[in-house]
Amino acid sequence: MYFPSILAVGGFLADMAMAATLTQVPNYENNATSKAQMWVYKPDNVVANPPLVVVIHSCQSTAQSYFQNSLIPWKQGSDKKGYITVWPSSPNSGTCWDVSSKRSLSHLGGGDSQAIANMILYAIKTYSVDPTRVYVTGGSSGAMMSNVLAATYPELINAVSLYSGVAAGCFVSSSGGVDQWNNSCSGGQSRASADQWKKVVLDMYPGYEGPRPKMQIWHGSADSTLAPQNYQEEIKQWTGVFNVSQTPTSTVENFPKQGYTTSNYGDSVQGIYGQGVGHSVPANLTASEIWFGL
Repeated sequence: MYFPSILAVGGFLADMAMAATLTQVPNYENNATSKAQMWVYKPDNVVANPPLVVVIHSCQSTAQSYFQNSLIPWKQGSDKKGYITVWPSSPNSGTCWDVSSKRSLSHLGGGDSQAIANMILYAIKTYSVDPTRVYVTGGSSGAMMSNVLAATYPELINAVSLYSGVAAGCFVSSSGGVDQWNNSCSGGQSRASADQWKKVVLDMYPGYEGPRPKMQIWHGSADSTLAPQNYQEEIKQWTGVFNVSQTPTSTVENFPKQGYTTSNYGDSVQGIYGQGVGHSVPANLTASEIWFGL
């Protein structure tokens, strides 16, 4: 009969103790009204002054379930390349993000967007994150919040890669309600010019004239939850913000995979449209990491 040595057992237990796990940060110095939770994943091989990717979940999800979802590949990316990921968890009923109220659609307004901004600031201070390498991604409601964060806290974010969202401010509630659904926006009826959408972004952070994150926008032509027209509105919005033409400077068919068309609008806006793809577009770790420079 074989009896493992004490040293072998001890080494096994030490390896288990070292294995990285998703961990809640109960006090991330959040001064927002929103009580969104912060969860962090620090891989065992975390690099010095690591990049940070903020991964924002969809409705009917949480930080924990999104982290465990095999279709959400950011844990694998973190394990392979040593960057840290932060996984916010929505405080709202149904766990959608508040992208409708004035407090979330305003810089320092106290809403969910400010809570996530506080998570970024905490990660920079606590984990020695490189503040020039902070990235945001999300799907569906998380994609909507990614757009809102790019508008409300551009000074904290270097690039965004969002999957199946709507333009920042599109879901605004006429009554000021928190986490309110907007049928006009979701159905693709909320349309505006590039200049009008640009003004929506600028009004979320009046007076800001600093750098803005570059935007990678994914959407599917068969999206029946957030109509494909929303892709066009997002492209109008961010080309407007960056003062570039809505005519692509280059277009690549069947890239990054078959059935997808990648359209570049200069260096700061990229649209990726999936023919026949529904809601929401599956996350593409490789393409998002390339956009982020990871």
